[in-house]
Amino acid sequence: MSEKLMVTGAAGKLGRSVVTLLIDEFGISPSDIVAGTRDPSKLADLAARGVAVRAVDFGKPETLVSALTGIDRLLIVSTDAIGSRLAGQQAAVAAAKTAGVKGIVYTSAPNPHGANHPLFFAGDHAGTETSIFESGLPYRILRNHWYQENFFMGLPAVVKQGTWYTSDKSGTKVTYVAHDDCARAAAAALTHPWADDKSIYDITSDETFTTEEVASLASGILGKPINVVRLSPEVLGANLKAAGVPDFVITLMLSMDATNSAGLLAKTSGAVEELTGRKPRSLAAFFEANRAAFVA
Repeated sequence: MSEKLMVTGAAGKLGRSVVTLLIDEFGISPSDIVAGTRDPSKLADLAARGVAVRAVDFGKPETLVSALTGIDRLLIVSTDAIGSRLAGQQAAVAAAKTAGVKGIVYTSAPNPHGANHPLFFAGDHAGTETSIFESGLPYRILRNHWYQENFFMGLPAVVKQGTWYTSDKSGTKVTYVAHDDCARAAAAALTHPWADDKSIYDITSDETFTTEEVASLASGILGKPINVVRLSPEVLGANLKAAGVPDFVITLMLSMDATNSAGLLAKTSGAVEELTGRKPRSLAAFFEANRAAFVA
């Protein structure tokens, strides 16, 4: 009998990508895939392909055991409720054990454990990981580093004005990974033979960059000069607020800069190639493929 694979958050970008990859690249029959989402109406296209769609709402823990019954392998895609998702994700882990799930894959963040962590939502991931460890179930934790696609949020404005303001420390090295590489790694982790696996993977590219090196790379490919200017977190935050940037975005930006400065994303790993058999996409390839979006 084939194993049933569930992907939670399947209406989101990462979850949907994983489901599509399972069918189109990994050869998994749609009848063996269950797509979990808070709103099943958003997954009519996957249902039309033969994927079973179930209502899975981490905010309703009393429904989770039923939702996860019959599932062999579960991919928990961390939800977008930053700062309030921990309890729901812990409930999902507990329900998975009760429902008889045989193994959990979880999309986490880089190095999330430790007191006074500079990434303000690291505790969401650390707490979920701890619940998985304590469940006794086999697991594969995928600690996704910053997406290359994050540059879509701020770099077009940087390219336009020619100045990149940052509060990270000079010389800080960071690795950026393609969203597709994260999705493919998750699909691979869900489908590879399990045994009693208990593994943690840092999902990174095989390159590291300082902010100046990213600016130089982008400038060369996009044909636009970019000058990096460092400000203190306090000054950068005040300037962003004066420019009308929402408080949550300011907190996120400063927190990510602080996480970079702490060196928590400074090491590469071979996990993407180990899991998928493919080299991760380079940052240069990302900028080349998306040149029009950055210079529009």
